[in-house]
Amino acid sequence: MDAGVGVTALLVAAARAIEARRPDALARDPYAECFVRAAPVSAGWPVCPEQVPRGEADPVWGRLGRYFGLRTRVLDDALRSAARAGTRQFVLLGAGLDTRAFRLDWPSGSTVWEVDRPGVLGFKERVLAGTGAVPSCGRVPVPVDLRGDWAAALLGAGLEPGLPTAWLAEGLLLYLPADAERRLVAVIDGLSPAGSMLGYEVKLLPEADAVRNGPVYVETRERLGVDLPALFAGGPRPDSAADLAARGWRTQVGTPFDHARRYGRGPRPEPDDALAANRWVFAVKGAGGVSRW
Repeated sequence: MDAGVGVTALLVAAARAIEARRPDALARDPYAECFVRAAPVSAGWPVCPEQVPRGEADPVWGRLGRYFGLRTRVLDDALRSAARAGTRQFVLLGAGLDTRAFRLDWPSGSTVWEVDRPGVLGFKERVLAGTGAVPSCGRVPVPVDLRGDWAAALLGAGLEPGLPTAWLAEGLLLYLPADAERRLVAVIDGLSPAGSMLGYEVKLLPEADAVRNGPVYVETRERLGVDLPALFAGGPRPDSAADLAARGWRTQVGTPFDHARRYGRGPRPEPDDALAANRWVFAVKGAGGVSRW
């Protein structure tokens, strides 16, 4: 696996592995543990709640881990909603170690395209092959760097731009420079007819020093060697929700805490909170509004 953002994919996988074994699990990913154990950098990380001495009070595997579990469930439900509305094309941008093509129940005729760097997808393919995992839909890995012409690669892999598509950019835009984020939104809009859906996560930057020196960031860096703030793209951030609205999308912006209250579990606000600047955005193109996910 690559360093930097590649290691964050393993961080999310470990969080999903722990979440899957909670009695009140928000999402269950039976393959997450396999990824964690297969990579030398993460082989010793916890993969179940019993291996987290401080439980949900642990800044990394408790608080941040529960955040990733909640995010997984919210985006799962967004895809389920799109599928119920008749969408059969699903694109995961910056797919990382996502296993939705295997663990969700997909309607007949559904296809999931997984777009990410060749190194990440190659590792993922090797691990999944070792488990004997079989996708529950059509699955098309698209090994391409999202800083390049990923749209051409996606179209070459069979995406039909005339059909509604559900797009996810889970944990991706945090790491993209502003210009790259604008281009991504423009390309998605150009490939999306009415009825398409987009779900993504952004962070309001900059964060105060007290936040950056808080336990979530500090312990993730000291214990795992992952400096999250250093990975976040700096500079003024675009208002992609407003951009989408100007392009004819209906948008809904909320905090993780909005969804934690709705599901009855997940992280709650804390002082100098590393999660407070995160926003989850859902958009549907054309008439009909945005479902409440």
